[in-house]
Amino acid sequence: MSTYRADPEHGVAWITGGSTGIGRSVARLLAKQGYTVAVTVRANDPLDTLIEETRGMAGKVLAFPSDVTDEAGMAAAVAAIEAQAGPIVLAIFNAGSYMPVTGENLRMEAFRQSFAVNVFGVINGLVPVIERMRNRGRGHIVFMGSISCYFGWPTTAAYGATKAAVNIIAEALKFDFDKMNIRTQVMNPGFIDTPLTEKSAYYMPAMMPVEAAAERVCKAIRKSGFEVTFPRRLTWAMKLLFLLPRPLREMALRVATRWKMEPLIYLRRSSFD
Repeated sequence: MSTYRADPEHGVAWITGGSTGIGRSVARLLAKQGYTVAVTVRANDPLDTLIEETRGMAGKVLAFPSDVTDEAGMAAAVAAIEAQAGPIVLAIFNAGSYMPVTGENLRMEAFRQSFAVNVFGVINGLVPVIERMRNRGRGHIVFMGSISCYFGWPTTAAYGATKAAVNIIAEALKFDFDKMNIRTQVMNPGFIDTPLTEKSAYYMPAMMPVEAAAERVCKAIRKSGFEVTFPRRLTWAMKLLFLLPRPLREMALRVATRWKMEPLIYLRRSSFD
């Protein structure tokens, strides 16, 4: 018997970090498919334009302000969504922060903030929603990872570490979630044209438009298995690089990112997606 897969008729799709970037585009597409989409964003990230854009679609978008780093706040958000909109059948943990880290300017803030948002921000929402899915006997969870989880890229000491942690969390919990009829997926995309990638200090090959990436995510939710990577011309190359000896992999990354041509850079503050 196959594990449950979410359907718009079954209940609510919940997305964290949906004010910009891929989260916003996925929310729009899910509303078009007929989902009631609950979007969790910080209080100062309004969703008025997204709500207006999706008016008249088969589904709708509802805003539930909360900070993913607030454990109690996220539990309250889950309770509010289910009380006002219905059972959460699909949870997409998309909220993320990218703070570039360079060896010449290491700061605790970059690591602390990255893990607070990208790892504990996921767990703060995962724990309360899984309790409800378990009681209902079904659910569908999507973790937003990154190809930076495979090995270290320039400036990704914090970000890549968090995405590797998200992948391990997803892989480890899948053993139990399968028994609970809760489908687990992790999306490991390459470079997507969003506010996060605008902060990158190096050349990013195979940049993908955010709308195309969102379509790939939504298609994967309907049809794909555990790990989904895109665009394949980049992500499959990264998987092959992982098998190479580290010196060869490092050399390939220096060429791909044009890192030798980059001057020393300094840490810049992050924004959330």
